[in-house]
Amino acid sequence: MDIEGTYAFEDVSVEQVWNKLLDPEVLARAIPGCQRLEATGEDTYEATMTVGISAVKGTYSGRIVIDDKQPPHHYRIAVEGSGTRGFIRGEGTLDLAQDDSRTIVTYKGTAQLGGAIAGVGMRMVGGAAKMLINQFFGAIKNELATNI
Repeated sequence: MDIEGTYAFEDVSVEQVWNKLLDPEVLARAIPGCQRLEATGEDTYEATMTVGISAVKGTYSGRIVIDDKQPPHHYRIAVEGSGTRGFIRGEGTLDLAQDDSRTIVTYKGTAQLGGAIAGVGMRMVGGAAKMLINQFFGAIKNELATNI
């Protein structure tokens, strides 16, 4: 499954968005359903989250690794996790660019699904993923608004 899109942050710099996207405390608040985000090394985290969306509903535990950082414009993220409805493995990139007073985040990635999640159809899972991504970036936007 491929996932890609963009999100625009108004009236904030690339550096401000970059800092929020790499702050573990902010991430713990912004990741939908995040119950735990614990650093286990530099740019490596163990996470537990609960997702309450139809066929992917359940609790998932996994690992997140951020690498290939090129501050403040690019990083790669790798995710693997499993839970009550199956497993996911994926990787992707986030690229940040300044456009006048806006910061544009372009994300692109692939995911491999297994178990019951894979059986519900990619369209449904893709829709759920897009919704969670929008919730995440909306939460980052709120975090930025509280600190400006």
